[in-house]
Amino acid sequence: MSVRTIAVLGAGTMGHGIAHAAIAGGFDTRLYDVSDAAVDEGRAAIEQIVRKGVELGKSDAGSADAALARLTPTTRLDEALGGADFVIEAAPEQIDVKLALFREIERLAPSDAIVTSNTSALSITEMAGSLTRPGRVAGMHFFNPVHKMKLVEIVQALESAPATIEAVTAVARRMGKETVLVRESPGFITTRVNASIGNEAFYMLMEGVASARDIDKALKLGLNHPMGPFELVDLVGLDTRLSILEYLHRSLGEKYRPCPLLAQYVRAGRLGRKVGRGVYDY
Repeated sequence: MSVRTIAVLGAGTMGHGIAHAAIAGGFDTRLYDVSDAAVDEGRAAIEQIVRKGVELGKSDAGSADAALARLTPTTRLDEALGGADFVIEAAPEQIDVKLALFREIERLAPSDAIVTSNTSALSITEMAGSLTRPGRVAGMHFFNPVHKMKLVEIVQALESAPATIEAVTAVARRMGKETVLVRESPGFITTRVNASIGNEAFYMLMEGVASARDIDKALKLGLNHPMGPFELVDLVGLDTRLSILEYLHRSLGEKYRPCPLLAQYVRAGRLGRKVGRGVYDY
């Protein structure tokens, strides 16, 4: 399948990062969100990434302008999905929100468009079940920040067709990403491992084993992790991590029970960098 036009649904941190990867890969890209403010913020973030690339000598001004010309921000879902060859849903990590979007995709997008979700843990098979042709659905799990992280986990749902997996892989590679193929399982590969590490770090913090900074330092210098677990959860969002752990706990059992301290931080509104305070203050 030849993919020329990609619709990215959601202009938040992940959505605008994915849209940047799409325009950098040469795709005509529609970036959708529900409000003008969200779309404007997403577009501004993409422009900043592109201009920074020019400053660093990674691209020239002409290439940057051409990439930005491939971006069409919109608050109209019909405009985003009409005629799209490929859809990447990047809405918040809530299954009801994603299912509602998938119903709109069924109604507004071409019936042969490939449809993917950027979920880090939720069931691609459940989302696919909301379409009349579930074989055209797969998962595309990008990583934050998208313009720096090389990996995309491609998630094969119960009925994902081989041609769908081939098309998704080709799109990811054209975006400059490396891929791994995962048979659908709660948390896939990376989220499942990261959730375990981050949850254990919170238990150690709660038990007074070490400070947050020393736990982060130990994993960075002793295990060669690029970020400590608390630095990472502040970037991802403590509420997002808690939601993922709750899902893994329901799906996979007691070893994923969220640490009470993590839940307490979320109740206190300490959600990470996005609000200026998580494990650390910003």
